[in-house]
Parts: sequence; structure tokens; C-alpha cells
Amino acid sequence: MDARRGRELLAAERRRIERALSDLGEAERGRELSDEDQPPDQATDLTELEYAEGSRDELERELAALERAEARLAAGTYGRSVESGEPIPDGRLEAQPLAELTVDEERRLEGAA
Repeated sequence: MDARRGRELLAAERRRIERALSDLGEAERGRELSDEDQPPDQATDLTELEYAEGSRDELERELAALERAEARLAAGTYGRSVESGEPIPDGRLEAQPLAELTVDEERRLEGAA
């Protein structure tokens, strides 16, 4: 994959992640404000809190992966497996711009877990 296309993909991913983090923060603030007018529902509150925390954790993992991908792009190694150095097909990067491994390597890693 050429560097220009890699930059485009990663910039779009950054916008998506940052927007999702912002939306999550706004939803949390909105929920806090609406809770002031309603009696507490601990089960619903706990479920929403767990969902928000899980979403935030996943977005933070994606942000860390994005930063690693941007570093690889700057180093000229974006589009290559961090494990083997083998090229990651452009189609995979188009679908998953943060991919760090080839499909075979990822499958092998998932099978070992």
C-alpha cells in the first residue's frame, strides 16, 4: 500500500475513533444530567456503566493500535506484518487499516490463545 493511501485510511480511523470517544463522553454526560430528574435504577445504571466502560476500553485499544500504525507509516513499515515483515494485502488494510498481522498470522495467534 502506498503511503498516501495509508495516511488517508489512518486519518479516517482517527476521526472515527475520536468521534466515537466524543459521542460516548456526551452520552455519559447526558445520562448524568437525566439521572438528576429520575429515581435511581441500579440494574440499568450498572448495565449502562459496564457497556460504556467496555466501549471506552475498546476505543482506547483502537487508539493505541492507531498510534502504532501511524508510527509504522512514519517509519515506512506500514502494510507489513509486525511479526514477520510479510506484506499485509491492500484489501485487508482497506477493511482493517489497523491490521498488524497477516490473516494467517492472526489465525495462528487466535488458535494459540
